[in-house]
Amino acid sequence: MNKYIGKRLDGRYEIRELIGIGGMADVYKAYDVTEEKIVAVKILKEEFASKEDFKRRFRNESKAIAVLSHPNIVKIFDVSFGDRVQFIVMEYVNGITLKEYIEQQGVVGWKETVHFTVQILRALQHAHDNGIVHRDIKPQNVMLLQDGTVKVMDFGIARFARDNGRTISEKAIGSVHYISPEQARGEVTDERTDIYSVGVMMFEMLTGKLPFDGDSPVAIAVKQMQAEAPAPRSLNDQIPEGLEEIVVRAMKKDPDLRYQTAAEMLRDIDEFKRNPSIVFEYKYFTDDDPKYFETDDPKFKDVDEVVVKKRVSPTMQILLAVTGAFVVIAIIALVIFFSALNNPKGDVVVPSLVGLEYEKVIADPEYTDQFEIVKEKEELSDEYEAGLICEQTPEEGKLVKEGYKIKVVVSSGLNKAPVPDVSGKTEDEARQILEDAGFTVAIVPQFNKNVEVGKVVKTDPEGNSEAKKNEVIKIYVSTGAASKEVEVPNVVGWSESKARAALDLAGFGVTVNKVDNSKPKGTVVSMTPSGVQLEGSTITLNVSTGKAPTVEMTASITVTNSSDENVKVSISAGRKSDSKTVKAGGTGQFTINFTAEEGKDVTVSVSAGEYSSSKTITASEGGSVNINLNIPKKEKPEPEPEPDPSPSEPDTSQPDTSVPDTSVPQQDDED
Repeated sequence: MNKYIGKRLDGRYEIRELIGIGGMADVYKAYDVTEEKIVAVKILKEEFASKEDFKRRFRNESKAIAVLSHPNIVKIFDVSFGDRVQFIVMEYVNGITLKEYIEQQGVVGWKETVHFTVQILRALQHAHDNGIVHRDIKPQNVMLLQDGTVKVMDFGIARFARDNGRTISEKAIGSVHYISPEQARGEVTDERTDIYSVGVMMFEMLTGKLPFDGDSPVAIAVKQMQAEAPAPRSLNDQIPEGLEEIVVRAMKKDPDLRYQTAAEMLRDIDEFKRNPSIVFEYKYFTDDDPKYFETDDPKFKDVDEVVVKKRVSPTMQILLAVTGAFVVIAIIALVIFFSALNNPKGDVVVPSLVGLEYEKVIADPEYTDQFEIVKEKEELSDEYEAGLICEQTPEEGKLVKEGYKIKVVVSSGLNKAPVPDVSGKTEDEARQILEDAGFTVAIVPQFNKNVEVGKVVKTDPEGNSEAKKNEVIKIYVSTGAASKEVEVPNVVGWSESKARAALDLAGFGVTVNKVDNSKPKGTVVSMTPSGVQLEGSTITLNVSTGKAPTVEMTASITVTNSSDENVKVSISAGRKSDSKTVKAGGTGQFTINFTAEEGKDVTVSVSAGEYSSSKTITASEGGSVNINLNIPKKEKPEPEPEPDPSPSEPDTSQPDTSVPDTSVPQQDDED
């Protein structure tokens, strides 16, 4: 059996299982009892522990990662370079290597390749900005998480850019399939050597093959230095031309002809993502034979234009232009026609179904119109409640044909099990019982005068409660009655995990109460008892839920309506709102009870049309606020006097009773 499994390093890291074997170090899954989390511990092999070159290389890795902090780089938490064992404690990444993924897939789709490469380049740019060159970029050193995130790891032969640029042994250390030509020659290397390795990884993902292979590492190294890699599209014609150009440029033999930085390569990838049909100009030039040049010699000026004018008449030019346009249109139409024949259904992107309710998904046309959703099975889930989709194949983001079958696994419930009550059992008995029940165990010594030495005082979570399978169960084992008094560490303001660790270390037991408080979630807001206590005493921690406690408050509203109309009054108090009607000429008195977060400012407002009143107070238990709103009476405007009739106008107030003159006018006698 492995000598480390079951042991605790530095009294803190419980080694659980071997998860990786490397050339000079092995990697173990471990439990950090102080921080209460799973970590990865990389331990230098015994045969190298006495060799200064390997010890220096191992320490160099910790130095390299220690200056880096990036979501796509594995974090380092702790290091130990003792005489007997040397190890690095790192972030535990639950996934597979990119190499394993490539082997599973055969050929990785170009969209996934771009997705992975962007993250790798961002990690490298961060490292390069901090003066670190990785020098061993390969898919075996890239971890792939289930959500598609990648993590770059193993900076074992990384170096600081200010160093001389060679490896410890002055030889080409690194994985020969991925090293740059200058690294194979043992020359000075810089950031561009990582760019070359990324290009090789992209080549492998897109084609399923390595650009160079051979019978021995030396033969492969010689090819890296001298041979030209085959064009990626010659091995996989589905690769977009622009993406092929990016790979080819990254793998240039001459570092000066490659991308000079990860950021520069990212810019081209971003441009390609915006326009996958793009063709970069540098494809049309060889390293030593440019296809055009500029000159000031007048005999070369506008040569093409002069030749056209001499040889082609204007009429012929028009005819050629019309013919050319017709040919282009015909070609486009044929391409569209045959594309439609070959692709009757459009391409669609696989959505994320994980976490969604299965029954709702199969009833939603958004999913069923484009995909066939098939339930493969139901099984217990560590994360998702019953009825929720916990796995899907293919994963989110894949490009498939419309109508493609998506297979899903539906949770039949959380993967929980009852925690056996092992109180009073010996440490070995308790460990065996809990491990047989599917749990992982951590032992915590505790002073206790009432429980026999070596027997279990309690567990956390408690016996007869429920916990997820594989969850860590703390077993508190009695070390007997306390023999001395100890100062209780003041952990107010600390995180719960750090407070627990400090109190455990000081020899105290811990219980936790969750309390509503405005402090950040998980912060200890108070503790009892404090001061000097018997070693082994139990300390109660009050830990914030992150939510401020709510308090009951009252608003007293008085609305005096002096107007001649009924008015509608709107009332807002914190998150509560209401409306009342006050009759014309009346007074309304209202009491509104509402809740608010203690210590927060809360506004109470009353409004009626153009009139309003408000007050802001700090919320406190039993707090009250009084608001008066007066609505004045609106004065009616006086009517304007009617104008007197004008003398020049006829009086139309009385009817016209005159009789018209009907007599015939008298005519004069004629002479």
